[in-house]
Amino acid sequence: MNKKKIIIIGAGPGGLAAAMLLSSRGFDVEVFEKDDAVGGRNKLLRVGEYSFDTGPTFLLMKFYLDKIFELSGKNVDDYLEFERLDPMYRLIFKDREVLISSDPEKTKKELEAKFPDKKADLDKFFRVEAKRFWRLYPCLQKDYGSLWRYLHPDFIKALPHLSLNRNIWQVLSDYFDSDEMKLSFTFQSKYLGMSAWECPGAFSIIPFAEHKFGIYHVMGGLNKISDAMARAASELGVKINLNTPVESLEVEEGGVKGVKLAGGEAVRADAVVVNPDFAYAMTNLVPDRLLKKYSHTNLKKKRYSCSTFMLYLGIDKVYDIPHHNIYFARDYKKNISEIFKEGKLSEDLSFYVQNAAPTDRSLAPSGHSTIYVLVPVPNKSLFNDWQKEKMLFRDRVLEHLEERAGLSDLGRHIREERIISPEEWEKEYNIFYGATFNLSHNLSQML
Repeated sequence: MNKKKIIIIGAGPGGLAAAMLLSSRGFDVEVFEKDDAVGGRNKLLRVGEYSFDTGPTFLLMKFYLDKIFELSGKNVDDYLEFERLDPMYRLIFKDREVLISSDPEKTKKELEAKFPDKKADLDKFFRVEAKRFWRLYPCLQKDYGSLWRYLHPDFIKALPHLSLNRNIWQVLSDYFDSDEMKLSFTFQSKYLGMSAWECPGAFSIIPFAEHKFGIYHVMGGLNKISDAMARAASELGVKINLNTPVESLEVEEGGVKGVKLAGGEAVRADAVVVNPDFAYAMTNLVPDRLLKKYSHTNLKKKRYSCSTFMLYLGIDKVYDIPHHNIYFARDYKKNISEIFKEGKLSEDLSFYVQNAAPTDRSLAPSGHSTIYVLVPVPNKSLFNDWQKEKMLFRDRVLEHLEERAGLSDLGRHIREERIISPEEWEKEYNIFYGATFNLSHNLSQML
């Protein structure tokens, strides 16, 4: 009997995970990837002799990755080397720094020392958020293609834990009364490209998961995850086609029957998994006449995440700062308003710096290191003048790095450099509006 044919568009981690799982269950799987390497936003970025992750640098809830390999008949430890980080990250406010440990007791002592006169009920945080996490966890593994899915017992049991009328800032106010402590446990809303005052309260499970399960670095960079998945998928019989963009879905009689490649070839399949940026895929791969809820007009009206301005710096020295460092604007609320509402490039920046050298010396030549910088900025629907502003903003970021990040004289030590602005995210990575975290995760758009 012939195997059913599955086509997957996009060889990012999502597409590769689908390829592994489907192939291990007996399907004939073929992947089409537009780039010359797997990974998408998770791929390796080489700048001279320096290696960077293009996008994600935090590995959370590693057990999901373990499970994908296990369900595919593989052991992830045969493919990747992991390092659990402690401290997980350093948080830098206008008048203090806080080191957040993977050990809750160390974190509790740090909060008590840095905020001696403020409420910090970490025990309550763990107790309440553990209940929320384990109620929501089964719901995160279900398909909600039908309204009937919302009547599943798991979803009904989870309803009281969704905090439907509260944002994550309000939820964390149950445990902490200092704004800086709340920021220490709500900045994770940026992983979704949202502000803490708009992010649904249910996402308080993200900081809980960090503190409960830890943050990992993959030796060689998180891009190695995509490489490992591609290798495992190939071993399972998956065919991965690089440099092969898909032009459109082949739709017949209301169903998707395959894909049309950019070269004109049509490839038939029993099912197609679409893994690129959702809004990009709907507006570029599907004729508008076939779309209703996600028509091209409706998609332009949706709310989108922020974008990011990226600096990848190869430098000729090693700075003495931790692996992960998060710097908060002195007036954080103003910074957030400029990013999400006003569409302005802030003078007073919040930004993230990865200094991987303390953990992983494989990314740069001996005595050198890599500095990865991420600055949240408005997406292109709010600000679209990057041709004029890119290098000016780069200089502003460099000033902040030298003055606030402990990277004195950084400019003199740069040997290689690459910038990715919202312009490049949109044009090179096919990200709608350059919104690197895709559609905004507000409840009205998720349900």
